[in-house]
Amino acid sequence: MTVPTVERPPERFDLSVETLIVGAGACGLIAALSAQEAGQKVLVIEADAVPSGSTALSAGLIPAAGTRLQHAAGIKDNPAHFAADIQTKAHGENDQALVDLLAQNSAPVIDWLVEVHGLPFSVVDDFDYPGHSARRMHGLPTRSGAELIDALRSAAERAGIDIICERRAETLFFEDGGVHGIAVRRPDGGVETIRCRRLILACNGYGGNRELVARHMPEIEDGLWFGHDGNRGEAVQWAEQIGAATDHLGAYQGHGNVAHPHGILITWATITEGGVQVNRQGKRFWNEAQGYSEAARAVLSQPGGEAFAVFDARIADIARQFEDFKRAEAQGAIKTATTLNDLALALGLPADKFKRTIAEIPNPGRDDFGREFGATRLAPPFCGVRVTGALFHTQGGLRVDDIARVVTRDGTPIANLFAGGGAACGVSGRKDSGYLSGNGLLAAAVLGRIAGKAASVG
Repeated sequence: MTVPTVERPPERFDLSVETLIVGAGACGLIAALSAQEAGQKVLVIEADAVPSGSTALSAGLIPAAGTRLQHAAGIKDNPAHFAADIQTKAHGENDQALVDLLAQNSAPVIDWLVEVHGLPFSVVDDFDYPGHSARRMHGLPTRSGAELIDALRSAAERAGIDIICERRAETLFFEDGGVHGIAVRRPDGGVETIRCRRLILACNGYGGNRELVARHMPEIEDGLWFGHDGNRGEAVQWAEQIGAATDHLGAYQGHGNVAHPHGILITWATITEGGVQVNRQGKRFWNEAQGYSEAARAVLSQPGGEAFAVFDARIADIARQFEDFKRAEAQGAIKTATTLNDLALALGLPADKFKRTIAEIPNPGRDDFGREFGATRLAPPFCGVRVTGALFHTQGGLRVDDIARVVTRDGTPIANLFAGGGAACGVSGRKDSGYLSGNGLLAAAVLGRIAGKAASVG
């Protein structure tokens, strides 16, 4: 894997642009729409053959507080409540100014994408996400990240924004405290140099760089990598070389409900609506209500690094709004049975222990792990799926100010360098337990929007 370098700018560049954006995921495309809207000439560079990235692998849900869609649905919410939820989940470890920035700007981004660019968002209003005090997850009809990235790419194409794919940024040209441009590698091995007045790093995190994962988050090093292989950490590696500040490099989003060996994400609604996880012995092993990010470590610590998510047909009906769940059913990952005994047989679990575990769920009540259950018991037909723990997305990154400018280790802003999404530090605390559902796309959408606008006038 080529290590990104920092060099002095060459005397001549192959081409020049005003605002250059590295990465065509949700952050990069939103930044491009924002900058172009303000009159900038924008160029987006993407390493893949088509824009996809981590966004396409996600459920495509963006949390936002106080949107017009929430108001129309009768949902009462505001940025202060959202900010409090973020900090509660992260045990107060986040920078409060960054939390407030993201919470306060979340609704305007959703409203803008809906009203200006026609993205058909709606609020997920049939189940609650752990840690959120209101229903504020906004998604497109299929609730898939692939649909979100396609919609953003279409909006960028309608706006006449140039996106050049199969160009991986390798060199940052930096001198006298500012960015002068980048060098990119073409598929044929050739190199092109691009001068820019402003650079926005939307090249995501470093989960695909095993050396950086082992250094900063060794507890998930052996987990399934479920993110995008293109997330190699260029932003944090450049930061080390130019003296830019980074924060919370040990923070990450895990997920402990990935169908195994199928490698398909199983929505956490299977758990929040009353489902549980059991290990190979048919026993529960933790409080699943803590969240799906923590679930990665909990599942990986079990025999064989696997577990079984158990729910029922009622919950499966809710989960089918997600394309990934329907795909898991089509591939046979979801097992269904009319009795717990038959489900145990289908999953390869000891029937007696498994049936005892399900019978001991206190409906309603609090169990020995501290989880509160509602009154609705799991009922036939029963469903189950073998799952494992995975690393989805790193949450640490470059420190940015209130207009998404990268700052140096002494706090001085770098005037023409911006970062957002996975390239910037998010609001998930220092480890995995601080991740609140949707934090990744929250930082991508809001910092992308802010960086685009700020680059346009900076």
